[in-house]
Amino acid sequence: MYRNSRFTILLPLIVAAGIAAGIFIGQFLGRSTAESDIRSILHSLSMPQDKISRTLALIENQYVDSVSMDSLVERALPVIVSELDPHSVYIPASEMAELNEPLDGEFDGIGVVFNMATDTVIVLNVIPGGPSDKAGITAGDRIVRINDSLVAGQQIPQREIMRRLRGQRGTEVKLGLERRGIDDNVEVTVIRDKIPIRSITAALMLTGDIAFVKLDQFARTSLEELRTALTTLRGEGMTKLILDLRGNSGGFLDQAIGIANEFLPDGKLIVYTEDRNHQRVSDYSDGSGSYTDLGLVVLIDEGSASSSEILAGALQDNDRGTIIGRRSFGKGLVQQQIPYADGSALRLTIARYYTPTGRSIQKPYTAGDLESYDADLWNRYEHNEFFSADSIRFNDSLRYVTPGGKVVYGGGGIMPDIFVPLDTTEITKYYIEVSGRNILYRYTIEYADTHRKALNVVKTTAELKNLLDADRTLVDDFIRYAARKGVAPHYGQIAHSRRLIEAQLKAFIGRNTVLEDSGYYLFIYPEDKVILKAIGELERPTMESSRPGAGLQPSGADQPDETNGPSTSDAPEDPDSASLPDETLQ
Repeated sequence: MYRNSRFTILLPLIVAAGIAAGIFIGQFLGRSTAESDIRSILHSLSMPQDKISRTLALIENQYVDSVSMDSLVERALPVIVSELDPHSVYIPASEMAELNEPLDGEFDGIGVVFNMATDTVIVLNVIPGGPSDKAGITAGDRIVRINDSLVAGQQIPQREIMRRLRGQRGTEVKLGLERRGIDDNVEVTVIRDKIPIRSITAALMLTGDIAFVKLDQFARTSLEELRTALTTLRGEGMTKLILDLRGNSGGFLDQAIGIANEFLPDGKLIVYTEDRNHQRVSDYSDGSGSYTDLGLVVLIDEGSASSSEILAGALQDNDRGTIIGRRSFGKGLVQQQIPYADGSALRLTIARYYTPTGRSIQKPYTAGDLESYDADLWNRYEHNEFFSADSIRFNDSLRYVTPGGKVVYGGGGIMPDIFVPLDTTEITKYYIEVSGRNILYRYTIEYADTHRKALNVVKTTAELKNLLDADRTLVDDFIRYAARKGVAPHYGQIAHSRRLIEAQLKAFIGRNTVLEDSGYYLFIYPEDKVILKAIGELERPTMESSRPGAGLQPSGADQPDETNGPSTSDAPEDPDSASLPDETLQ
């Protein structure tokens, strides 16, 4: 018994020793030996069995040359994920901070808005109470040196300027400034600090009781920002609101739900999601909203996506207010961000969004075909959808009815209650030249420099309007400026575009004040047919589009005639946003 037990114990050790010796000898005798075969068998048993993991393991262990596996994986993962839906994406660690920053609502920097239109860092605005304000930097200053390194006239990319100005809060950055009226450079030291990123970029009264709020994204602070803005506007006489979601590509779902809750009475379904197993999660209003009685219009367009569509769909399906504009983007897929140990992440689609009536927001797509999906907006433009509601085809199988009897349609995006076409009536070749070549915007920078003392005193929209309306020579002076820059005047076209040109000039100048985008919209809204339509609806004794059965309707006088179409412009973009400057917050 004793001998058998000892043999039983020793046998595996002898076999293991033999295998080890065989493997060692196989290193010299080649792969055809029995020992080498055993080694391969044992190695294969430890290999992962799915193809992707197995292939990577084989490359790492047996490929003839050394390979950076991390680099290989970084290149492979985006390709794999691209074969899913259009919104699942792999995010490398190097891009995570930049992608999350706008949604986080803050970053570390010096607290200025700047532009590099002339290869010089021009400070357009300084955040009140921010690091630069405390250091004595003012709007109109030129940053010519950063930490003793010359940056003016060096053709340094804007991204690199951003990198040099930003840094960990509490650290210092030395700036050399060129300031009007001062011969020598002004040297300042700025201590970097937390800089808020606002998702509400404009909030102002348009008429005695109608307010306008521009919400650019759904960040962590959006609901809080909206409440603050509406409290101020209500104090200024607001009883009706235009909420502009045009170009808002989305963000945090909870912020959209919270904002919808502000306008809805208790117990109203806001949105629900459904996963692959048909598990449904629903969100309802809780009755705590402070603006359930506010007259409301929401503006959308083809750039409104995701959370914007959830908010617009929740209000539309609950017969709350009126949706005006053009069909929204059509992103109704729910992504969950799954982090990896190296700081990268996978944003994976795990469910679909549905509006209260059961409409799917997501437009059709083919898995792996990103090219066709990305071409959708251009196809809408080419099929005249930006100019005529009649060009939009509805599927009766996706027809829904709201509790109030209003007909709405699914199939991708949110159709507005009132369609307003893209307006190109005042766009001429002259306007395209001066805006497309950035001449119009550069003039406003020089104008702001010349009148900086007066502009820096401005604190309210009324003061700004009085100041700029008093300048009767603004457009004529710009025409002479444009001629010096190579665009000869065409007075017939100028007369046709004059109102738009003047509005753009004043709007850009207004943005270069402490009012920022509120100063912009103060002057641009009279040229914005969508905002004007919204004002008209809010001023009506009753809003017909909210009555049962009203459904989609054109905007009447805003319908295009045969000459109002894409012939005067070769790209599907609003005249109000043509050649917008690349301004950067630091």
